[in-house]
Amino acid sequence: MIVKDWCSYCGCCAGVCARNCIEVKETALVISDDCNDCGICVKACPLAALELEE
Repeated sequence: MIVKDWCSYCGCCAGVCARNCIEVKETALVISDDCNDCGICVKACPLAALELEE
């Protein structure tokens, strides 16, 4: 899940995604259905703007 108020769209999450599931746009992150919820992007986010949904 993306916390849009915190996200700066820096691309750190997309840079660490081994499956290339994250596309960074000007004011949006698009996470594809290929995401396997590994959590690497959550750990890479310097602003804690990503969370895994339960």
